[in-house]
Amino acid sequence: MEQEITVWQLVLWFLKILILALIVGIPFLVFTVLISRAVYNKFLKKVEKRLEEKYSRQRSGGFTLIEVLVVLIILGLLAAIIVPRVTGQAERAKVDQTKIQLRALKDALEMYKLDNGMYPTTQQGLNALVEKPEIPPEPQRWRQYLDKLPKDPWDRDYIYISPGVNKPFELRSAGPDGEEGTDDDISVWDI
Repeated sequence: MEQEITVWQLVLWFLKILILALIVGIPFLVFTVLISRAVYNKFLKKVEKRLEEKYSRQRSGGFTLIEVLVVLIILGLLAAIIVPRVTGQAERAKVDQTKIQLRALKDALEMYKLDNGMYPTTQQGLNALVEKPEIPPEPQRWRQYLDKLPKDPWDRDYIYISPGVNKPFELRSAGPDGEEGTDDDISVWDI
């Protein structure tokens, strides 16, 4: 016959297991702590002491405040020499890019004149190199001379006037300051 297990028997069985675990577990835990402490005291303290001695000798060989200050002064001087040169390069590159674009626009204007016998008027503007002008005089043999009209490196339109003063046309950029008629203007006739 099978015996039925009652709830009280289960609870009693669980309590026996718990008491047995406590009887065996607590001394094992205490024993482990004592052993690990003894191991630490015997071996690891020696290693720790050697490491402290080694690094305490090396600490005396560190940098002094004067050495650090000298290095900072040298780095400051290098930065003072290099930074202005690097920042000036960006502006010079924009001026060079403007000159290249002005030459390309001039070449496209010359091709326009060869095909049509005249330069675009001021009213037609440089846009006549990209789209056929509808403002008179309309060119008879127009073709597309540029895919798109470039802006100068400062994101402004190029200035185009036709006819120019003592020249067939004026083509220039207002330059870095963005104001016409100043010393930094870049004209196609000056490059």
